[in-house]
Amino acid sequence: MTVAGWSLILLFIAVTIALAKPMGIWLFALYEGRATPLHRVLGPVERGFYRLAGIDPNEEQGWRRYALHMLLFNVALLLFTYAVLRMQGVLPGNPQGFGAVGADGAFNTAVSFTTNTNWQWYSGETTLSNLSQMLGLTIQNFLSAATGVAIAFALFRGFARREMKTIGNFWADVTRVTLYLLLPICIVYAIFLISSGVPQTLAGSIDATTLEGAKQTIALGPVASQEAIKMLGTNGGGFFNANSAHPFENPTALTNLVQMLSIFSIGVGLTWCFGKAVGDTRQGWAILAAMGVLFVAGVTVAYWQEATGNPALHQLGVMGGNMEGKEVRFGIAASALFAVVTTAASCGAVNAMHDSFTALGGMIPLFNMQLGEIVVGGVGAGIYGFLLFAILAVFVAGLMVGRTPEYVGKKIEAREVKLAVLAIAILPLVILGFTAIASVLPAGLAGPLNKGPHGFSEILYAFTSGAGNNGSAFAGLSAGTPFYNGMLGVAMWLGRFFVIIPALAIAGSLAAKRHVPATSGSFPTTGGLWVGLLVGVILILGGLTFLPSLALGPIADHLAVTSGQLF
Repeated sequence: MTVAGWSLILLFIAVTIALAKPMGIWLFALYEGRATPLHRVLGPVERGFYRLAGIDPNEEQGWRRYALHMLLFNVALLLFTYAVLRMQGVLPGNPQGFGAVGADGAFNTAVSFTTNTNWQWYSGETTLSNLSQMLGLTIQNFLSAATGVAIAFALFRGFARREMKTIGNFWADVTRVTLYLLLPICIVYAIFLISSGVPQTLAGSIDATTLEGAKQTIALGPVASQEAIKMLGTNGGGFFNANSAHPFENPTALTNLVQMLSIFSIGVGLTWCFGKAVGDTRQGWAILAAMGVLFVAGVTVAYWQEATGNPALHQLGVMGGNMEGKEVRFGIAASALFAVVTTAASCGAVNAMHDSFTALGGMIPLFNMQLGEIVVGGVGAGIYGFLLFAILAVFVAGLMVGRTPEYVGKKIEAREVKLAVLAIAILPLVILGFTAIASVLPAGLAGPLNKGPHGFSEILYAFTSGAGNNGSAFAGLSAGTPFYNGMLGVAMWLGRFFVIIPALAIAGSLAAKRHVPATSGSFPTTGGLWVGLLVGVILILGGLTFLPSLALGPIADHLAVTSGQLF
């Protein structure tokens, strides 16, 4: 580990914290439906959408109607994307002449981008046309991210409202987040990326002559526009197979830093927005502090392990950190930090090969996802996932002090606790259940490229990434098969919507309750004790649930390597 490496990490943390309030202020304006400076330009566009769709943005919805409209919207997006991919060969915007995507691959990709997972079994530059990248995937990047923020807003209203039966309007939330948050930032972001060397063209490729005189065909396309929303919306799906390790997606150290900051920017802003929504910004800062503890612990372990290097190589006299699978222009610190950032949020973009990380270094991204990526979290998904754990934490606190649990002025009763447990339990059920199936069936065992515990880690990582809606991969798994495309597609759908529905039900239940003023007997939820309890509950639940699988995978892999056993 170096001073320069730690300086980068500390700079990233400092800028991230500085972004929380300004981003939170903008998000709170959208949460309340107030006008922003952009309404003068985009207001007519917003109203035009409502008139075209026959929607009254002021008509409030109960949680069931909110959830139904959200599901119908996402099913429609799924079918649309599937159709685009299946008809790719006959659609325009295909200078490469690619044929239609196969049925299982199109299903997996459509589910992947609808759920904000962006898992990619394919190489983008050799599989998808420019039109498919723009119309099928980039649009989904915007709308799946906007859906996540909308769900967070709905849950915020559940905590903030008093004796009401409604939690907002799904269509208004999605439209405002897309028009006034995601689109403006991405326009500026894309221009920055273009100026840094990221291509933005409708050309499919360009022929170049190398210094040796050989001819080389270099893939091009509308990369910058997809890259911007890929990061800001914590989508992660890259235009190229190498993702953010590719120089056309991430050309410089500055773009690398900006990409990491953009992954966290909306997530940290939502913590401040939550505190403002419930009338006490200290609540938001407390959540951000708990997230920060988990993040700093994770990045410390990952950087330490990658800087320490491979014990097997040390035994051969080859000393130094682990540079396998990493870009030289980024190095160990930036690669380890990026890996933790992208899995602490539901992004999935990578600038290094996670399969080439050390066993324990690779375990941190895996564990981040198993916790539900609530360590800052994805766009919307992080904060509403974290609030589910907060409900369980105040339940535990209520048991300790002998009172009905309360959080931000709302009594947490049996219904909310049951729904929170249901939402949290879906991830381990899908991750561990599907991993077990893939670990015994021939079709599943044909996927991993390594034997022993590392091969098991590759399978476990895939279903963790899918169910957690992350999308990153160890990349040591041949996942482009009907078995994995189908299984991962189901895992992604369950991991997204079987968490969202209970979260919306909690929002509806809380909104109908009256406000309960804090008393001397109330458990404080803004100080260090609360932050420690939150972190403890998260780690205990995660540890008890996933420790056996981690012991079979990365921990066993680490012990084997240190003892000189290779697979």
